Amino acid sequence: MEVTKGTKRVIIEPVTRVEGHGKVSIYLDENNKVKQARLHIVEFRGFERFVQGRPYWEVPVLVQRLCGICPVSHHLAAAKAMDIIVGGEKLTPTAEKMRRLMHYGQMFQSHALHFFHLASPDLLFGFDADPAIRNVIGIIAKHPDLAVQAVMMRKYGQEVILRTAGKKIHGTGAIPGGINKNLSIQERDELLADLDQMIEWSRASVKIAKDITLDRIAELAPFGSFDSSHMSLVREDGAMDLYHGVLRAVDKDGKTIIDDVDYQGYLDYIAEEVKSWSYMKFPFIKSIGPEDGWYRVGPLARLNTATFIDTPEAEAARQEYVAALGRTCNVTMAYHWARMIELLHSIEMIKELLHDEDLQGTDLVVKGERRSEAVGLLEAPRGTLFHHYKVNEDDQVVMANLIVSTTNNNEPMNRAVQKVVADHIDGVPEITEGMLNSVEVAIRAYDPCLSCATHAMGQMPLEVKMFDVDGNLVDHKFKE
Repeated sequence: MEVTKGTKRVIIEPVTRVEGHGKVSIYLDENNKVKQARLHIVEFRGFERFVQGRPYWEVPVLVQRLCGICPVSHHLAAAKAMDIIVGGEKLTPTAEKMRRLMHYGQMFQSHALHFFHLASPDLLFGFDADPAIRNVIGIIAKHPDLAVQAVMMRKYGQEVILRTAGKKIHGTGAIPGGINKNLSIQERDELLADLDQMIEWSRASVKIAKDITLDRIAELAPFGSFDSSHMSLVREDGAMDLYHGVLRAVDKDGKTIIDDVDYQGYLDYIAEEVKSWSYMKFPFIKSIGPEDGWYRVGPLARLNTATFIDTPEAEAARQEYVAALGRTCNVTMAYHWARMIELLHSIEMIKELLHDEDLQGTDLVVKGERRSEAVGLLEAPRGTLFHHYKVNEDDQVVMANLIVSTTNNNEPMNRAVQKVVADHIDGVPEITEGMLNSVEVAIRAYDPCLSCATHAMGQMPLEVKMFDVDGNLVDHKFKE
């Protein structure tokens, strides 16, 4: 804790059990009343600049180096954009289904990783439990069967990725206009061998998340919660579709804000704002403006925007969720239950695809009219992922703009931090470790991937300010 001129500054750094690096700063007055609370993203990634000058066919492989947790999402979003560049957006059935299988493998492993490895220590032991046991080692000691289940579920998702992308991390399966391999009978049968166990564990995972939410609803409903808009892709008939669709956004009550929007024109609907205290941008819906146009993405938002889920067990789970929490849910901690419903949906989709003979097809790539600009979108584990590129006549990328899932949730995560700080820290005589962990619990509900989420917008000048011990500015340097 730092104290300067009557202001106490409490720093939580690093924020733990999330992907990437961030910190939270809380400013208190002399009576421990909260003056300000912010989530800062303290690392910078420059991939919009790195890819400029590179040939477009390299981009689906290059950009997935943004992250070791969700590389498949970046790989496929970039590939979808490059499909349009080569005029190959109408993929062959084999190509589209192989990509979908890869994507649902990614969703499955990522959701299992987050719920069991990162979030469950808080949910099973309590937000203020002893930090010595409130971790994945504590889960292994107290719930060994659950720990094994978590490892095997993530391993299964990685095996799906291996057989569709060629590698478990940073694969090369998707190429402009298609894919570079199909799924052999041997590979299919290897994945089918463990499928029934994965389905059973997925059902059990939904029940765990549901029971935790409902058993503690009085505590969890207000925790870090606030009204917000929600946005995601949906299929044209309104079904949840995590790979492709049209943009839909609803307000806090479920009223439609935008619907049936072709994402090639996303700039007509979405804009971005930059603030000096974070490397992460602040997207908003243009028609509402930056003050109130922010929105949530990810599992909670997707259950709010989708009309239904087209796999039977996940749809039944969704209906139970809606009956308990309402058609439009603004409860931040409900992200976990929604995430497990998507886990079940993902394994149902994997089952359906593994029994589809199109995966053994040999027509892998299509091409058509060459274009110079394209947008690729999909629903990544953490929410809507935008990839926008321009390519010159020499096949070089000359512009790239990425709006990553966690970036879309930037303002909501800050709101969640402010809500928890106001409810649990404001005015207390002593700030405990459990109170600080509560701030992190609210951030973890979004499953943020902070290493993905920091990106350039326009010119990126370097500004350095130096303060003396009394908080007075003594020097200021600025570099274009």
